[in-house]
Amino acid sequence: MGLELEELANAVRYGNAENVIDIVKDKLQRKEDPQQVLNGMITGIQALGELFKDGEVFLPEVLISVRAMNRGVAILEPLLADADIDSKGTVVVGSVAGDIHDIGKNLVGMMLAGNGYHIVDVGINAPVSKFIAAVEQNQPEIIALSGLLTTTMPQFETVINELEKQGHRGAVKVMVGGAPVTPEYARLVGADGFAEDCVTAVDEANRLLKTMAN
Repeated sequence: MGLELEELANAVRYGNAENVIDIVKDKLQRKEDPQQVLNGMITGIQALGELFKDGEVFLPEVLISVRAMNRGVAILEPLLADADIDSKGTVVVGSVAGDIHDIGKNLVGMMLAGNGYHIVDVGINAPVSKFIAAVEQNQPEIIALSGLLTTTMPQFETVINELEKQGHRGAVKVMVGGAPVTPEYARLVGADGFAEDCVTAVDEANRLLKTMAN
């Protein structure tokens, strides 16, 4: 990675949004490859994820860095839309019916996007029909269901059962998460994976993707 891309990665890593914007704009003015610019930011967010797993940074720092990266991605988006950008796969994210919390969902979506996934966000308080429609329209590899309330957690099983009923279950992996959710509960409702935070969600998505390739 060149010195300037390393500087961009560090700007993302430390959540310096103004530096991210300045570097991205400068590189685009010099007609540099938008994919390479994006890769520089991805390197920064991946490094942050490793620090988070090692307990050296915490969620507020992750949030600041992800927001900084998003500022850079917003500048790149028009160019990326016209380019043939490699994607690991598509993930549908959403908070289940009855749940209006979105911070965790948004962080998961942003971290997955920052690690090469195409994200389809169906929003908060999403009924089962919205998840099914997103699957049919986008053919994702993974659905990430979020629930912060114990009263909405049963919706995980409702979505999974409807995927089965509609004949989509074999083609998509389901991972779940949220403050009250445990790995045991994820297994109980038939989910394929569980993530306790936005960083481990990336690891879990990567794991699930590998199981589909085997």
